Amino acid sequence: MSAPINHIVFIIMDSCRYDSCVAAKTPNIERVGEIEKRYSYASWTAPSHYAFTMGMLPHNTPREVYASEVYKEEFVQWVTRTGITDVSFRNFIPELSLPKVLGQLGYRTVARVSMPVLNQQTAINQHFDDYKLMSNHNDFAGMVEEMTFPEDEPHYYFLNLGETHYPYMLTDENLPRISGVHGVFKTLGGEAQHNAADSEAFFDQEQMEMLRQQQIRCVEYVDGLIGKLMEKAPENTWFIITADHGELFGEDGYFGHGPIMHEKCFEVPFVEGFAGKA
Repeated sequence: MSAPINHIVFIIMDSCRYDSCVAAKTPNIERVGEIEKRYSYASWTAPSHYAFTMGMLPHNTPREVYASEVYKEEFVQWVTRTGITDVSFRNFIPELSLPKVLGQLGYRTVARVSMPVLNQQTAINQHFDDYKLMSNHNDFAGMVEEMTFPEDEPHYYFLNLGETHYPYMLTDENLPRISGVHGVFKTLGGEAQHNAADSEAFFDQEQMEMLRQQQIRCVEYVDGLIGKLMEKAPENTWFIITADHGELFGEDGYFGHGPIMHEKCFEVPFVEGFAGKA
């Protein structure tokens, strides 16, 4: 087996729907290539990230093909991403674990996650050399600060970003709040306190639009940090930039994501490749 050539940085903007990403000003993301619309394998964080750790990226819902062939072709894409010509579907069997395969190929595998549902006690942590749940929901800047790219050891960075997830970096206590899995984790080990805000009426459309615009601003903030990361990364760094699922801002009466079958929950941005010149 030949040695790895490329570092790999896999960036997942949690909950970032496709049209939020393309509405934002993203000069750094676009250095990698044109942002395309793809579809997540799931409508919420945990199962989508499990698919990622299998080596499966968002798909383009191809027609008139056998699904089994699409899966096999997806695994072969890691030839280009790693720069190793003899990677195949066979490498992934039987564990179907991307971090394990990359570790066997000589990579140091590092994960930094923002969502408590991805904490280090979950199965998603399996086979990573270094896995950490960030103490701050919005700390992509901290991730970038600690990243290194040694010449003698290719690195695989798996980064789950909380900035684009509700509440989209908003901290004003008067803003609308919702409960959910993220909130549930905060109450583990203690008595859950009833919050009157949880019983408030559904957001009105003005609030929905405000939140959608805020997600767009969060994408622009993330793009700025991606630019700083690109300044640190050597030329042989392959970037994958995508989202784990989309989000709903009032379309057809829905808000958020999860147990919702709506195309906006599955539409995600996707781009991969080497970063071109700024």
